[in-house]
Amino acid sequence: MEKKDRNSNEKVKLAKGIKRNVKARGRTFQGTVTKKFDKRIVIEFERMVYIKKYERYKRSRTKIHARLPIEMENLIKVGDYIKIQECRPLSKLIHFIVIQKIRDAENKNVGGSKWKE
Repeated sequence: MEKKDRNSNEKVKLAKGIKRNVKARGRTFQGTVTKKFDKRIVIEFERMVYIKKYERYKRSRTKIHARLPIEMENLIKVGDYIKIQECRPLSKLIHFIVIQKIRDAENKNVGGSKWKE
């Protein structure tokens, strides 16, 4: 199932079998899941901010809370890279909803120590 975004020509692919009462509209972001709760997650991503006084860029991190649909609770884990889209305000913190999972968490440190020998 594909849905065409009104603001851009990009097609947003929705996972099969997901029913939502909330319409996704507005901005989209991609980021890594840092925390997971019952019905929401926290994602974090980096962006470059221009500082006019010093004529340089600064790297800053942004954290956003997003609604996690019940159908996707088992699919998404901490460390996964996901896509979220803006929707109407659902609570004091939540203004975004999870659209899709882009890739799994990368386990770089499986079964070994963090120090290279």
